[in-house]
Amino acid sequence: MAKVCKRRGRYVLDFYDQHGERQRITMPEGTTKKEADRELDGYKDQVRKGAYVHDKRVPLFSEVARDWIEYKRPKLRESTWEVYESHVRNHFHYLEGLKVNRITITTIEKYITTRQLEGMTLGTLRKILVTLGQILSYAVRHKYLDHNPLRDAERPREQAKLQDDEQVCQDMKILTPPQITAFLAQIDHPKYRALFMLAVFSGARQGELLGLRWGDVDWESCQVTIQRTFNHGHLFSPKTQTSKRKIDLGPSVMRELKKWRLACPKTDIDLIFPNEAGNHINNKNMLRRHFRPALKAAGCPAVRFHDLRHTYASLLISHAENIKYIQNQLGHASPTITLNVYAHLMKDRNPEAACRLENAIFGATGHNLVTKQEKGKRLLAVTP
Repeated sequence: MAKVCKRRGRYVLDFYDQHGERQRITMPEGTTKKEADRELDGYKDQVRKGAYVHDKRVPLFSEVARDWIEYKRPKLRESTWEVYESHVRNHFHYLEGLKVNRITITTIEKYITTRQLEGMTLGTLRKILVTLGQILSYAVRHKYLDHNPLRDAERPREQAKLQDDEQVCQDMKILTPPQITAFLAQIDHPKYRALFMLAVFSGARQGELLGLRWGDVDWESCQVTIQRTFNHGHLFSPKTQTSKRKIDLGPSVMRELKKWRLACPKTDIDLIFPNEAGNHINNKNMLRRHFRPALKAAGCPAVRFHDLRHTYASLLISHAENIKYIQNQLGHASPTITLNVYAHLMKDRNPEAACRLENAIFGATGHNLVTKQEKGKRLLAVTP
């Protein structure tokens, strides 16, 4: 029977665990009877759930994190595993010296507050908490914890969202139409001209482009199908079903692809952009030898390859394309993701839209409302 007794001036918790073994835990000096009773209730609850583990057998958080990351390795694509491994290696120093069963809701909330005070952006912190949640769930499955304290902890506050959005805007660089033209004019090699044109006018990710095969091109419908991605030397299926998609292409891109198809060497795996040996090209060599030199020669800012995807999205937004269409072309899981990423590119005023709305209603009654821009065009049309 569980009880609290006092020996040599300190309270001792006396109970049997779920295996029938007697446990005696001496409380720190100064502990009150009420605190000892509360601690005993916690141990009794663990025994009832079959989750009690003697403190000497409870591993440190760092040990659980190490076991978890090795457990996950064969179950994840390499790029995803490297992100998790980086989180474990760089972001849990505050927790690694603690016994995993000593990590409480309070511990988690202090960790979140500390990281925010250190200037960590909301997006980064949320990703790290996903990793932390999986580690703690792993500890629960192995009976080191009776519940995951992260689930009940207060998450990062939304007031940090503004800072995070500002960081996204700073990281995202977009080429203007004149810069795109100047950039493409610097590329003489037909393979890389086709590759960079396709990147700008399809918004496909680098790995998706490098994994393309000629069979993915629909010459009649002027579309390319994304159904695999090439990363870290391996081919993978896209992460989500929405990443598997058909992207519309314009006539200039189609002409460039046709020209490159005539010059492209035949390969066993039918790659659109193979290297000289017929295998996938090395993306680092492509960036160093062709992408960055062309940007520099054209006088363009030093954007990342992924910024060509942002450029594509910004062009569609600037031409007022439907947000659902933009989402489908980019392969986002929902329009909400597209809006979250690119909301800062959208105009917050549009008087032409207000006038078109009124024209749709009052046009039938003889009213003819026009914007200043449209009025100027009409004046030019009648001026001799």
